[in-house]
Amino acid sequence: MYLEIVTPEASLVQGEVSSVSVPGSDGSFQMLENHAAIVSTLGAGEVKFTGNPEIAEAHKSKFTQKDGAWSLAIKSGTVQMVDNKVIVLAD
Repeated sequence: MYLEIVTPEASLVQGEVSSVSVPGSDGSFQMLENHAAIVSTLGAGEVKFTGNPEIAEAHKSKFTQKDGAWSLAIKSGTVQMVDNKVIVLAD
């Protein structure tokens, strides 16, 4: 599935991933390929994903990598998944 993470400053991530976990307002949840369409607000926490998408070089310091998974701390945001495309609008 395709992941894009966008902040007010820049597009941070674009590319293929195998899973995405987000801090939903009512609790964290994970999306895998062929997940049902969803739109949700996000709370403070970490967006985690596995795969090798392109991470903008200027913003790579915002990410951590552990055991093959990448993570990005966010304060809030919105996520949408439709047709195997995940878009995270993060703050």
